[in-house]
Amino acid sequence: MKSASPNLSPAPALTPSVNPPSTASPASRPDGEVSVRNLPVNLFASVMGLSGLALAWRIAHGSLGAPAVVGEAIGAFALGVFVLVALGYLTKLVKHPKAVQAEFRHPIAGSFFGTIAISVLLLSAVVEPHGAAVARAIWTMGAVATFALSFVAVSRLLKGEVDPSHAVPAWIIPCVATLDIPVTGGHMPMAWAPEINLLACATGAVMALLLFAMILGRLVHRAPLAPAMTPSLMILVAPFAVGFLAYSNVVGGIDRFSAMLFYFGLFMFAVVAPKVFRPSIGFSPAWWAIGFPMAALVNASLRYAEFRDSGPLWLLAAMLLGALSLAMALLTVRTVHIALNGKLFTGAQVLHKETA
Repeated sequence: MKSASPNLSPAPALTPSVNPPSTASPASRPDGEVSVRNLPVNLFASVMGLSGLALAWRIAHGSLGAPAVVGEAIGAFALGVFVLVALGYLTKLVKHPKAVQAEFRHPIAGSFFGTIAISVLLLSAVVEPHGAAVARAIWTMGAVATFALSFVAVSRLLKGEVDPSHAVPAWIIPCVATLDIPVTGGHMPMAWAPEINLLACATGAVMALLLFAMILGRLVHRAPLAPAMTPSLMILVAPFAVGFLAYSNVVGGIDRFSAMLFYFGLFMFAVVAPKVFRPSIGFSPAWWAIGFPMAALVNASLRYAEFRDSGPLWLLAAMLLGALSLAMALLTVRTVHIALNGKLFTGAQVLHKETA
């Protein structure tokens, strides 16, 4: 496999690849050793994708007459996956705290901790029809965690002397995650919720513009991303699809500006999809990076089609929902496979050494 350019190296103590499928350090994932310390934090992205799929099917139930049981079953499955991954990662934190610390401090891997906070926010929306009080508590915890991670991420950037080559799509996760606060909490009844949603929307929108420009500049002017990093290109869709949902919730409806966000997100999907969905890119947990951006676009498509009540838009939304469902099913099967054969816990799904 062709190696990434040398100027893409992260911190010396960590793996040579900028954004490998597994985000632990070499010291934390000895070759061939089956250990929970090799569990990658980016596996929480699976919860994001599955939760987004559940919410999309819930919308499809109300607008397209899809069976309600589909969305609720997927939501229950997403909750179960979160419990399993969270237990695994908590075990890693207790037994191998230095491995978790290395991930969190890594200039790229640290961004994936945002997937935990986003998962919590999305699960609050999943459980809301079944327990409003529980959903409010989960959403509040997720909002606090999201703001905290966004604060840490921006503070790290402002330290200066950041390697421009580290500006990869994963950077978007912790900062633009604040947009998921109004997406999942736009109808929270607490008196303080509207102001929190405004704060989150403002933070996420401005950071989305800044980070998108930085990342696009890096992709244009520097070496291409390593093959293992290619699925993360789908993250570039997220600021606009999620932005559509967040803005619509904050202003209380869909207008021309939100429509422009949706259409640009759709445009970015058309641009990056051919680059991402290539058979030459092997499977790893990094593929879960495609889940939530696609799910956000599907949710936005359903919402916009419902607003316009247009046949072509309904067809587009249905096609995207089908594609997302297939992608999530395939990723789930492949992930279960590497979990059962032990590769998920050995780091064997990661190519530590690349040849020219």
